[in-house]
Amino acid sequence: MTSSITQRQTARNVLVERGIARLAELRNAGVTAATMSRMERDGEVLRLARGLYQLPDAELDANHSLAEIAKRVPKAIVCLVSALAFHGLADQLPRHVWLAIGSKDWAPKPDSTPIRVVRFTEILLSDGVEIHVVEGVPVKIFGVAKTIADCFRYRSKIGLSVAIEGLQEALRQRKATPGEIANQAERGAVGTVIRPYLEALTANG
Repeated sequence: MTSSITQRQTARNVLVERGIARLAELRNAGVTAATMSRMERDGEVLRLARGLYQLPDAELDANHSLAEIAKRVPKAIVCLVSALAFHGLADQLPRHVWLAIGSKDWAPKPDSTPIRVVRFTEILLSDGVEIHVVEGVPVKIFGVAKTIADCFRYRSKIGLSVAIEGLQEALRQRKATPGEIANQAERGAVGTVIRPYLEALTANG
């Protein structure tokens, strides 16, 4: 059996490599739950949530909560206000992490990071997904044009003003073209909703 000292080093190696690791990943590397408990007690690791660990001196990204959620809920996709913030299209980071899941997927339980879950149809869930690495963790996030379309589709949840601001910023920063946004809006059945705003914002070139 692997000694406790070797297990601790193995745990550190896994955490250096992955940024954040689940207990299942650490177990697969030969580290027991008891070793992780001792490392937490001794201040060698931080327990972010149940079964989720990180090194205490790890550099925290502004999007740390997205990395944590991606480890906890690998199938979920960061969406709406959280995706706007990630892409630099919102003034501030939202209080919750907004997650898209399938219509029949189990909703994750709240833990240390507050979350808001929105159910998407399978077609809309698989469209426009990007992978971004945050603190060494691959995070699924909807792209800019898809996010803008989704914000208009779920304007009753997040507020129309948030959707309009996101659209303005995406065009101003040239992070998506009017055509890309219009295309995603059509696919999400909000083409007629978004068109007047697109036309008004692009009327002067």
